[in-house]
Amino acid sequence: MSNIEFKVRLLNRTGWRSSELAKTAFEKLFLEAVDEALASLGDSARQAIYFHLENKFEIARDEIPQRVEDFAGGLGEIFGVGSKFLEILIMKKLYEGIGQPLQWDKSKELIFTEYVAAARHSFVKERKRSQTSLQK
Repeated sequence: MSNIEFKVRLLNRTGWRSSELAKTAFEKLFLEAVDEALASLGDSARQAIYFHLENKFEIARDEIPQRVEDFAGGLGEIFGVGSKFLEILIMKKLYEGIGQPLQWDKSKELIFTEYVAAARHSFVKERKRSQTSLQK
């Protein structure tokens, strides 16, 4: 069980009730997915990427969930076309963590920001639905 999966199960057991708490939980899961994806390049590379994101693009690590478009732009500038690999890896880790498989039409361009928004919406909606059913 991955670290993300463990935290989702813990969140499910603790019964987060408000959508704001669900959004905060999603942001933590998203940041962990980013960490895991960047760590696949090695710890030194992960640290260097965060360094460049903060110094060149003024995106602090903890701001990434609120600045997904800027983050994607920064990855694009750092890695060029190779950023798509990292975006897909981040999305796979995120969807794995929230308990859903990542599905996309491989014949179409992956729009990272749209997938993050869809995952956020799905996660928050599921949290609300789970809480409603628990309260009955």
